[in-house]
Amino acid sequence: MKRTSRDIRTANRYEVLRQIVAESPTSRQELAAATGLSLATVATLVGELLELRMITEVGFEDSAGGRPRGLVAVNASGGALIGVDIAETYVHVELFDLALNVLARAEEHMRPGENRPAQVVSHVAAAVGAVVAQAGVEGARVLGVGVSVPGQVDRDTGVSEYAPNWDWHDVPLLDLLTEHLAYPLYLDNPLRACAVAELWFGAARGRGDAVVVNLGTGVGAGLILGGGVHRGVSNSAGEWGHSTLVLDGRLCHCGNHGCVETYVGAPGIMMNLRESHPESGLLHPRDQTATIDALARGIAAGDPVAVGVVRETARYLGASLAGLVNVLNPEVVVLSSWVARGLGEPLLDEVREAVARHALPRPLATTEIVLSPIPTDPVCLGAATFALEGALQSVGQKSAKRATPARGRTAPPS
Repeated sequence: MKRTSRDIRTANRYEVLRQIVAESPTSRQELAAATGLSLATVATLVGELLELRMITEVGFEDSAGGRPRGLVAVNASGGALIGVDIAETYVHVELFDLALNVLARAEEHMRPGENRPAQVVSHVAAAVGAVVAQAGVEGARVLGVGVSVPGQVDRDTGVSEYAPNWDWHDVPLLDLLTEHLAYPLYLDNPLRACAVAELWFGAARGRGDAVVVNLGTGVGAGLILGGGVHRGVSNSAGEWGHSTLVLDGRLCHCGNHGCVETYVGAPGIMMNLRESHPESGLLHPRDQTATIDALARGIAAGDPVAVGVVRETARYLGASLAGLVNVLNPEVVVLSSWVARGLGEPLLDEVREAVARHALPRPLATTEIVLSPIPTDPVCLGAATFALEGALQSVGQKSAKRATPARGRTAPPS
């Protein structure tokens, strides 16, 4: 899709604000150097952000042989952003200030089978209401709500086009949420959310090419290429979890057999445990979180069953990641989301060894494999940036955006 001048301006505004959030306080000259924009363009964009009260002037710094440079910083209290992480087993919501500091959290657990759109929307509405109440913010201060939902989404229309684990097809998710939430709403999926979070605050910051692997109930890869998130033609890039790892292997929710997800997602790890040790007390048949937690405790205690299951899982994961390393030649591969966080360093060590057995030496030599360093929920953080991006689209129409819930189109920069 051809970008309009308005899209480019929004992208530039977004990039300048991203640099200010990351480097506050900073000068216009430093922003121009970091973004590659002209000083005149940066000065104009900074003026717009000051008018929106998203940033503020904070004094001056001396410059060599010239007049002091004015410094700007993010105005943390200039508004609030909400990030929603809809996963297969929970809805987690976080409310942020404009510096992307977490001010409130809420979580709603979803029982197995509790995945009808109306049920999910009810959980989201309850959790969003809870964080707004906890933070004590006025509704008018909420600039937007970014919503992440698994599967393929149309971010322009706010439709969840296909969520295989729930058998959702063309669910008008943001229209349903609009009936409960009077805030601007923006939709995308966790692959993009995790990638943006790592690009802003995590292991991909300052990197041109990175792969952010989302390991949860589902599995996918957020792709950062050339310093920006790669979405693909239909916003479907990164569905690596549904690439074939084992010919004629396990049946996947997507209808195919042998997908990566069926061996390294939480249900796949449970299957690895069930196949090798069906009577193990580590297995909680209807509880993914409890099983992953039990495996983590088992590894820490030196339990050979837990160690073996994680090693087997890493064998599958390493082989599939090696393909991404060979094809994309990234600077860093980041293991993110709750399964990676739960199994931690023991999984990371095994994955590094497994990738080394399968990847070509040259791309492997330039690729780091790390755990996500983000201490909060990276999906919520990334989703909040979708809302921030949306709020930057219409400078001068801030009040209109608050009065009329907006859905859909956000510009390409993230």
